[in-house]
Amino acid sequence: MMVPTQSQTKLSAGGIAWALFEAARIPLVILVTIYVFTPYFATVVVGDPVKGQAAVAASGKWGGWFVALTAPFIGAALDRYGPRKPFLAPVVTLLASLTGLYWFALPDGSGLTVPMVIAIGAAVTVLFAYADLGQNSLLPRAAPGLEHRASGLGLAFGNLLAMAALMFVLFAFVWPEVPLFGLDKASHEPDRITGPIAGAIILIGCLPLFLLTPDAPRSGLSATAAFRAGLGDLKALVRDAHVNRDALTFLAARMLYADGTVAIILFSGVYAAGVLGWRTQELLTFGILQGIFAVTGGFLAVWLDGRFGAKRALQVQIVMVLVAQLGILGLRPDMLFYAAITPGVAVWDGPMFRTAPEIAYIAVGFINAAGITATYASSRTLLVSLVPKDSTGRFFGLYTLSGSMTYWLAPTLIQLFTLWFGTQQAGYFPVIGLLVAGLILLGFVRRGAKT
Repeated sequence: MMVPTQSQTKLSAGGIAWALFEAARIPLVILVTIYVFTPYFATVVVGDPVKGQAAVAASGKWGGWFVALTAPFIGAALDRYGPRKPFLAPVVTLLASLTGLYWFALPDGSGLTVPMVIAIGAAVTVLFAYADLGQNSLLPRAAPGLEHRASGLGLAFGNLLAMAALMFVLFAFVWPEVPLFGLDKASHEPDRITGPIAGAIILIGCLPLFLLTPDAPRSGLSATAAFRAGLGDLKALVRDAHVNRDALTFLAARMLYADGTVAIILFSGVYAAGVLGWRTQELLTFGILQGIFAVTGGFLAVWLDGRFGAKRALQVQIVMVLVAQLGILGLRPDMLFYAAITPGVAVWDGPMFRTAPEIAYIAVGFINAAGITATYASSRTLLVSLVPKDSTGRFFGLYTLSGSMTYWLAPTLIQLFTLWFGTQQAGYFPVIGLLVAGLILLGFVRRGAKT
């Protein structure tokens, strides 16, 4: 029996740096997209929760279409070109800069208009996906043989960092009568400052990856030649689909279940603000509580992947999210898990979350947070186990494509169902269908499970 070497059991500095870059991007999702800026934009700037949810969906839809049309080609070209860092550097810089522009989304519309915020949101969606593509394609080089550890660690680090950011915003800007730096609550500066904060975290957090994580060697091809060669590789991939059956089946499954999980992430804050009436203080506190369980999701993925294999781990995690989401849809001020109740009845005398539906929303949200975080880690691990190391760029390009369906399909369906039925709950019905369909298709992947 072979005894594992130190390099096989412990992440290198490059692997840890890769995880830190993953961590640095998560506060953008948690602080800006879920709990603070997006709910503020939907309920205050747009001024109507239903129309606001539809506006947020439109932003994801337009960005997702662009990603879907470009990501596979970029991934294939990166395989042929070699280094990922020259691609990542401008992407990350522009992502952080555009995120900082959210500061100018004033509540009275005198700054960024609603269409401008939608356009910036679409661009942020594209750049975030490109950063994900470049980083993911470096995973086998950052942590060879330990991809599941780096993947789970990055998500655990990220949720810890996001929790810290949420607590900073809560204690520095939201709770004090006079916020830090003299920010003006009346003009929602504590909500808007989250954009620049998230952008700064991205810029600082990317530095270890650029300094320590090994990059792919340069092939000698120019960018144009690499793009042409990448097109040929994609054609060959389609032509020889039977050779990569498991990887392509998995990507098709992910195209469905990732639609559901990312839509839940994107709209959970908007949903809580619109249905339960939560504002910045409640959303930030909820985000901090959620972050604790999201951290456990990263470690849960490491354990499940190691014990049962990435495929079985994913199946368990998707079922967790399904159960949680069905529970959440049965909650509103006058309903507790689909049973009618008297609205507004307090079950304790605390400063917030006093009603039974609010407490239940938090409890069920814990399952959602752990399950969704774990699906991200296990998805990457499964794909790495299914494809050759020298094809990671093109397959992670397709992986980004499969995830980018979330950026337009799920938001489009949510937008349509929300507007058709006039309720935020109805907008989530397609999400359940996407999760179920992805779970079924995942069952047809033959590899990736320990026996």
